[in-house]
Amino acid sequence: MTPHVTVGMDESPESLAAALWAAEEASLLDVPLHLIHVEEWPVTAEVPVLSAESLVERYETLLRATADRVRDDRPGLDVTTEMARGRAPAELTAAANEAEVTVLGSRGLGGVVGFLIGSVSLAVVGRARRPVVLVRSGPASSGAGSGDAGSGDAGSGIVLGVDIEQPCDPLLAFAFGEAARRDEELRIVHSWSPSPAYGYTAILDPGVGSGLGRKATEGLAEMVRPWRSKFPAVRVTEQAVVGPAAAALVDASRSAGLLVVGRRSRRSPVGPHLGHVAHAVIHHSPAPVAVVPFE
Repeated sequence: MTPHVTVGMDESPESLAAALWAAEEASLLDVPLHLIHVEEWPVTAEVPVLSAESLVERYETLLRATADRVRDDRPGLDVTTEMARGRAPAELTAAANEAEVTVLGSRGLGGVVGFLIGSVSLAVVGRARRPVVLVRSGPASSGAGSGDAGSGDAGSGIVLGVDIEQPCDPLLAFAFGEAARRDEELRIVHSWSPSPAYGYTAILDPGVGSGLGRKATEGLAEMVRPWRSKFPAVRVTEQAVVGPAAAALVDASRSAGLLVVGRRSRRSPVGPHLGHVAHAVIHHSPAPVAVVPFE
């Protein structure tokens, strides 16, 4: 299949913000943009056939209007639309697995309360084999040409959260690629805490704490070094911080244009699984969040 960027559409402002963000991403990748709306099927008996038909027409109109808006903003971008039938989580996950990147809207309730993420988005993020970006409407999600989907004091730069104890190549590849295409600074954050085995020693003895901090800083530099060589033009800063990773990343995201985190690709008998860090930043980051699966 031809490489492309997919965006899931509905009538929400967040959906339009996602479409405009996805259009920018497709332009940067030089690939087509695919707009998809999933009509839940089968239609229940409670929904009259006439009403179902009018809903289809309404969403077809939405797709056409959004496609026209994107083409006006980005002349030359190849935009396609699709009305799919089925269960939205399954259909959107299948579409995400065929795309370079999939973008979905997330409804924000404000910086303190965070994201209200629907079960559909959560299912797609937890199951997709390719990166999924969650975007909410507002200044933090606005990109070039985003118009009414958000303007003003949008964040800039890309923040990447990594764990130096795990292989993070897919995350590093995605984040460095985004930074290179967008000509943005990349800030890489690794959060660490003393092992329980140290007890209060690391707190009471500054020498122990500083030694652990040095080890974390050196490990982060070693992980990033080959990627600096692959992307010499990307401006990179590295930061090893003490404390919970989720809190550090949410704090860093407040001034960022994009936050990138990982999700381990593993099957769970209870359905899609997100680690606690990814789950926390999805709910509380004011910036768009890219969730990248890795083994």
